[in-house]
Amino acid sequence: MNEIVRCDWCGTDPIYTAYHDEEWGVPVYDSRALWEKLILDGFQAGLSWITILKRRDNFIKAFDGFDPSLIAKYDENDIERLMNDKGIIRNRLKILATIQNAKIYLEIETEKEGAFSELMWRYTGGIVKKNTFTTMAEIPTQSAESEAMSKDLKKRGFKFCGPTICYAFIQAVGIINDHIVTCHRFGK
Repeated sequence: MNEIVRCDWCGTDPIYTAYHDEEWGVPVYDSRALWEKLILDGFQAGLSWITILKRRDNFIKAFDGFDPSLIAKYDENDIERLMNDKGIIRNRLKILATIQNAKIYLEIETEKEGAFSELMWRYTGGIVKKNTFTTMAEIPTQSAESEAMSKDLKKRGFKFCGPTICYAFIQAVGIINDHIVTCHRFGK
């Protein structure tokens, strides 16, 4: 019987393997979905991704389905509600950044629908950049693309979007394919 080969980072936890097999590295083009993932990657800073995965449904509920038009209007009552929500990461700076990032997202989307998606994909010319790493040790924590994305987002006013966060984001949303070549998801 052939064993399925996966990228080492996902281990054997069913939540992690399902995320790896069904989501990680799958190209995402929807602006709002991309924004949600970037926000979750910001919340992950300093923590393991599985911590976020286990709380993702709580995040979605707490942040009104990650609707930027609602989040951009959050006030002190909403901040206090979120700070008391044990189902999410209760970091005031990350919560405030989410509100700020929602406002910037909406500004970008006023340029035209899909503008945020176009912005995210422009760092690879709108195509998936496919790396050919054979081990996890070869995979960098940032790249020229993530550095350019981070710089651009910060210039626009985004928070919690450093080059390492941006690299994790572009891997997760399939802008860069960093599945190792022996992984069953590499060719897909």
